[in-house]
Amino acid sequence: MQLKNKPLKKVNAANLSVGVVVSRFNESITTELLGTALQALKKSKVKTNRIEVMFVPGAMEIPFALQKMARRKKYNCLVALGCVIRGDTPHFDYVCKTAQEGVLRVSLDHVVPIGFGVVTVNTAKQAKARIHIGFDAVMAALELATL
Repeated sequence: MQLKNKPLKKVNAANLSVGVVVSRFNESITTELLGTALQALKKSKVKTNRIEVMFVPGAMEIPFALQKMARRKKYNCLVALGCVIRGDTPHFDYVCKTAQEGVLRVSLDHVVPIGFGVVTVNTAKQAKARIHIGFDAVMAALELATL
């Protein structure tokens, strides 16, 4: 039997509350990621008064902000949005690993779905091509929140 990947499930999330954490570093990209994330929330019928967006300096700070949101027990799901572009030093690897592991830890420790929309790329051009990840991260979080 051959299984094919199924697209993300369409979700009516009118009664859900969603917290979104956005990194300001590489702001031209993260602003667009937030735009696609907000499109996904609108498409899924999440009411604007049930969406909270929090900005943080960079990707390293995303897990801390998610943890503060998760502790409030106010949100059905959370979304992490950021952009890390590789430079000439290993700093990229540390930032990506810390952000990813921190987001996972918050999700598992607080039993809250978190859509991971942190773009990790080699160039700004690659980041621009992945703006849709904001949309995808929201849809994944909403689908998990409605399991």
